[in-house]
Parts: sequence; C-alpha cells; structure tokens
Amino acid sequence: MKDKIKIFKDKRAEAMLGGGKDRIKKQHEQGKLIARERIEHLLDKGSFHELDMFVVHQCTHFGLEDKKYPGDGVVTGYGTIDGRLVYVFSQDFTVFGGALGEAFANKICKVMTLAMKVGAPVIGINDSGGARIQEGVVSLGGYGEIFFRNTIASGVIPQISAIMGPCAGGAVYSPALTDFIVMTKGTSHMFITGPEVIKSVTKEEVSFENLGGADVHMTRSGVAHFSAESEEKALAFIRKLLSYIPSNNMEDAPYAKPEDKPNRMDKEMASIIPDDSDKPYDMKKVIKAVFDDGEFLEVQEGWAKNILIGFGRLNGHSVGIVANQPNFLAGCLDINASVKAGRFVRFCDAFNIPLVTFVDVPGFLPGTAQEYGGIIRNGAKLLYAYCEATVPKLTVITRKAYGGAYDVMCSKHVGADMNFAWPSAEIAVMGPSGAVNIIFRKEISESKDKEATREKLVAEYAEKFENPYIAAERGYIDEVIEPQETRPKLIAALESLMNKRESRPPKKHGSIPL
Repeated sequence: MKDKIKIFKDKRAEAMLGGGKDRIKKQHEQGKLIARERIEHLLDKGSFHELDMFVVHQCTHFGLEDKKYPGDGVVTGYGTIDGRLVYVFSQDFTVFGGALGEAFANKICKVMTLAMKVGAPVIGINDSGGARIQEGVVSLGGYGEIFFRNTIASGVIPQISAIMGPCAGGAVYSPALTDFIVMTKGTSHMFITGPEVIKSVTKEEVSFENLGGADVHMTRSGVAHFSAESEEKALAFIRKLLSYIPSNNMEDAPYAKPEDKPNRMDKEMASIIPDDSDKPYDMKKVIKAVFDDGEFLEVQEGWAKNILIGFGRLNGHSVGIVANQPNFLAGCLDINASVKAGRFVRFCDAFNIPLVTFVDVPGFLPGTAQEYGGIIRNGAKLLYAYCEATVPKLTVITRKAYGGAYDVMCSKHVGADMNFAWPSAEIAVMGPSGAVNIIFRKEISESKDKEATREKLVAEYAEKFENPYIAAERGYIDEVIEPQETRPKLIAALESLMNKRESRPPKKHGSIPL
C-alpha cells in the first residue's frame, strides 16, 4: 500500500506542476498567477476540491502523443465563496498555452453540468491561446459543447468569466454568453481576430492592447463589465459581486444586515438637482444617498455613461439599479445605453433581484447616426426587458421624463409596481420649448413680437405641464414625495412587494428585438 500511495503522491505532484517550473516562472515574470493560485485567491481558504486531476488528452497527431500533462491544461472543481458553493475552472497557460482540446473541454463541461444540477454559480478563469490546432475539429467541437452549456445555464445559474490572459477567436464566445466579464488591465485581451490577421486582411496596424485590452472593452465595445488593476483584485471583486446575487434562479439574493437605518432621511438631497432644469447633476449622488451605507456596485462604468446600472441594498435586500445620468449626454437614451440597461434588467429579472429605476431622461438621442444604427430596434430592447420583468419594480422620477423615454424607463404603463416622483419631476410629451413650437406655430408666426409671444407661451406651458401632478391625477404616479423621503419610501415599497407573484402567458420564449 505504501508503494501505491507513493505513486499517487508522485502523480499528484506532477499534476500540481502543470507545464513545469520554467513555464510557471515565466508566467510569474509576466505578472500573472498560475491556474491553481488563482483558485486559491478566489475561494474560501481550504475549500477547493479538484476534479479530474489526472485526465490527459488522447490525441495521437503531430507528436502530441508524447506530450501529456496530468489535468490537460485546465484545473476544475468546486469550493465555497463566503460559505456558498461555487464551481470553477481555471485554464493553465503553462500547458500548451492553455489551448483547448477534447479532454480539456470535457472537464469544463463536467463542472458546468454539475453546477446546473445542484444550482450553484460557475466561475471560469480564462487564460488560453485558443483551440488546440493539433486536435483539429475535435477542439472546435469542444468549444461548441461549452457554448451549448453556457446557453442552457443562462438564467438558471450565474456565470462569471474572469479574463486573465489571451482569449481569442471562438474562445471569446463562452465569456460573451456568461453574465459578467471581469478583465485584468495590461495582461488580458479579447478579440475575434488578432493584430496579425487584421494587418494581413485590412492593412490596419493595431496593438494587442488597443485591439482587445481591458480599457477598450470597458469604454468602447461594452464587452467587459468590470476591470481590475491586478489578478488578485479581480478575484476579490468576483467574491464581492457574488454577495449581491443568488446561487440560482430559485433562490433570493443573500441578505446583508445593514448598519444604515431604514428611516434615514438626508435633507441635502433636495439640493442635488439644480434650479435650472437644463443644468446637469450627478445621479450617483442620489443613488449613494438612498442605498444602504452609500454603497453602489456599478456595472460597465466606462461604457454608455448616460445610463448607470449596478447593485445596491435597501435595508439589507439586494436590488438592481438603473438610472439615467444627466452628467453625460443629458441622460438621453441612445443605442448603447438601451442595450446596456436592457441586458442588466433581464439578468436581474432572471435571478429574482428587484429593480429600482431613477428617471431623468429628456428623450432618445437624436441624429442620423442613432437612426441609421437602429435606435428603434435597440431602444425596444430596454422596453422589452422592462415589460417582460416580473420582479418587484420601483421607479423614482427625479426630474425629466419626456416622450417615449418616459414610457421606456419603467413607467406604470410597462408594469412598474410603485412609481414615485419628486416635486421637481417634469412629465410630458416633450420639453416646453419644443412643444410650444409645434402647438402654437401659427400664433407665434402671426405675432408682431414673436420672441415675446413665444416666451409667454413657453412659461404658460411649463407652469401647466412641467410638473408631476397631471400624471399623479391619472394614477400614473403613486406618490409625490420629497427627495429626503426616497430611502424610507423605497424600503417600505420593496418590503410590501416581497411576496409579489406575477406570471406571463405560457410560451417557449419571446421574440426580443435582438
């Protein structure tokens, strides 16, 4: 027995070395952790249980039969984060550059299948050169098997991707199918075709970083949801993100007992909005004043800045937050903002996370670029997401709510359960100036003093319509509240809706305007 145990220990030691000491050293020199170190940083100490440590590939082409490493380039298993079960796979760049083959893919598919069976999140740590060329179409089939499971698991268990090295070609589609992507600055890249291919086909010259680095995907493409300065910070961030979301679609998000008082009122909130309705302000100040302990975990902070999305808590309960940002493009809805918020709304609805929407929207962004780009189709994505959502939906109109954008931003008409408005709210088809130009075009054109007539009519229109009371008279606004009352009102409304049950007509699935 002793001899057999020694053989086992030797094999385990070999597996723990991955591609060998030299390659591990090179990985460290590049500022990157190795696969098992990443798992150690991610999971609770001592909680990891590894699966398939001794799996090896069965390929016999191109001399690969003489190059076998236990584990085949990916570490898989399960453990806990803050005591909650999670499944994880971590690609090992020291083995074949993290390239995916049949055995590699089967290991990932196994933990994904187990995660769906027991209702636990899957966290994938990506650091791979792509498909293992020596295995040909078999490696492509492996990617397909993973994509299929990503799709089946979507809306059932949370899926989080950490990009901690290269992620190219077909490999990028698995992270793209997951709920959140976290990238590390300087060492991670995502792209369909690399710089060399682009140069040969289009003659464009671009660096890895400018093509698919974290900053690009955080600010220009919207592919990444979060970025971090180091791998350790990225992994710690994933732990924090999980604290806001449930383990599966049958559970509620974790409750976190707040230090904040539920009836706290901040009188300074009344001074956040400028007296001049055309002046911008930072909606984040409103959000941080309302939610527990001033915490707001913002998602996709650098992309589509005219809308804010993220997580916060109300009296310990996790909620998803969507808010127009008047500080950027006046808070207008455009293509990117609609897509950004629409996807987030659908995530929250899938995982039983109530939605709180803050509205200050003058309308959809005008212009040929938006129309040609499909603002109609893309704006409809956000509208669809809100209409489809059955979780508790709370809305606060802080200032402008004009035109179709009023409807889209979780109005009473698309199923909001409780709609509040501040006294500063302006709810109308359009702003006073534009409305007067249309309604009183003839009167203004026939007037001797056109400007004076126009100013008088604008003032009259603003007095009559630039307020929340007509909507309140119709029941479209449930309550007009002072800004300082927002926190206690939202908490009371949320707690009253905790047992909300709402169904939609049975169907295979809707036809969202993708």
